[in-house]
Amino acid sequence: MEKHKVVVCDHIHEAGLKMLQDDERIEYIFAADIDKTELLTVIEQAEVVITRSSTDVDAKFISHANNMKAIVRAGVGVDNVDIDGCSKEGIIVMNVPTANTIAAVELTMAHILSCMRMFPYSHDHLKNQRVWKREKWYGHEMKGKKLGVIGFGNIGSRVSIRAKAFEMDVVAYDPYINGSKATDLGMSYTENFEDILACDIITIHTPKNQETLNIIGAEEIAKMKDGVVLINCARGGLYNEDALYDGLKSKKIRFAGIDVFMKEPATDHRLLDLDNIVVSPHLGANTFESQYNIGVQAAQQAIEAAKGIAYPHAFNLPIDESKIPSFVKPFLVMGQKIGFLASQINKAPIVSIKVSGQGDIAEYLESLATFVTVGAIAETTGDTINYVNADFVASERGIKVESKEEASASVYKNLITVTLTTEKDVIEISATMFSDEVQRIVNINGFEVDVAPKGHMILLRNTDVPGVIGQVGSILSAHDVNIADFRLGRNDKAEALAVILVDSTVSDKTLNELSSLDACISVEYAKL
Repeated sequence: MEKHKVVVCDHIHEAGLKMLQDDERIEYIFAADIDKTELLTVIEQAEVVITRSSTDVDAKFISHANNMKAIVRAGVGVDNVDIDGCSKEGIIVMNVPTANTIAAVELTMAHILSCMRMFPYSHDHLKNQRVWKREKWYGHEMKGKKLGVIGFGNIGSRVSIRAKAFEMDVVAYDPYINGSKATDLGMSYTENFEDILACDIITIHTPKNQETLNIIGAEEIAKMKDGVVLINCARGGLYNEDALYDGLKSKKIRFAGIDVFMKEPATDHRLLDLDNIVVSPHLGANTFESQYNIGVQAAQQAIEAAKGIAYPHAFNLPIDESKIPSFVKPFLVMGQKIGFLASQINKAPIVSIKVSGQGDIAEYLESLATFVTVGAIAETTGDTINYVNADFVASERGIKVESKEEASASVYKNLITVTLTTEKDVIEISATMFSDEVQRIVNINGFEVDVAPKGHMILLRNTDVPGVIGQVGSILSAHDVNIADFRLGRNDKAEALAVILVDSTVSDKTLNELSSLDACISVEYAKL
């Protein structure tokens, strides 16, 4: 009987090791304690490896992975894995994104409690300094306080449920969910970020991406209540660390509970010099239970991958190019990008995703729909969406995904159209591929354009009257925003759509000025 070789490169829970050992189809090698140079020889015949943060899956590692099908990163983060390098060699990269959910939830509650009652400081005062001074340690009760929760996914929703048990008033902000998910639990739901800034305590539970990096900065902190408490047990950088330091130093922020930092280990971080912050060294997954879950789930994924059964939570499920024409893969990649773009333009809970195609690409719409779905949902799910589970995640969220072949009625040999319907609006984007894999968006909601889907993109819809282009140019120039490309489309309703590619991030102030133009109907901003 053929056996599949699985190498465990780092320590995982013994329950996971036992699963590997007990499977008669698996030849299991434990290599967590050997030198990393020697490890390179061990993995040469491995079909699957399980790694953690101690093993860098870099170019040297990949060059020795001669027989490898898949890599399982036992945990959420994949910062130590060269995903592009793995993809080039046809190696599937998977992670274990949900095993530490409860651990992260409970750590968040610990930080909230510590900030409200200053437990770490009173503990140190008595135990280490041997000072008994009760009057120094007056804290605040959680009951009746308003908790703002940014991100209402697996972790944020569970934090909210526990906060309700403390009789807190919970306000949830997540533009990508149906508000009833919060209101059905007796919580408030808001689409106005200002409502979060007005809360007594704010905790964040989002992926780190272009939209959420520095989501709380100096401007947001200035709008908060004096004495606000901020919690971050999600990702380093969601709070701007310079603004956080200034807010804590000035006491605008009364206390902060921080488990994650932009650069780790953060042993020399200036936040550690402050006396109104509770910190921990990235302990979100550090419970025995979560380590058990991670070990078991990682082992199960390794077994399934080794046997070719499935590749759950795959970041880069490869395409068997022997079974598809060479022109298809670039369309799949472009389709994912168009889905991502559409979700940024039309920010609201998604109702349906429709993918249609004209020409030869129409034969591959099912695969295309999967890639579009991954792109459309990626911003709201972080590490939890991939090509394997895209349909399941969409179904779980009540999102209808459909594909349809259209009769060729355009000048393009191949054309794909993505229609994203949310609770607020409908966005329809058509795109094609010119020679040498040149991607082009050719239509947005009925406006014919010709623009590359890349970079910083402003979409301004306006009444088709003279002077608008000049006004737009003046506003962007006043804010030092350089225009890289400016494409204009018009419809039969006396409206125009300007798609403007710029060289740098566009501030909310700039977008507000554009939206205040008399001719402006709407302004959207996206980053690809």
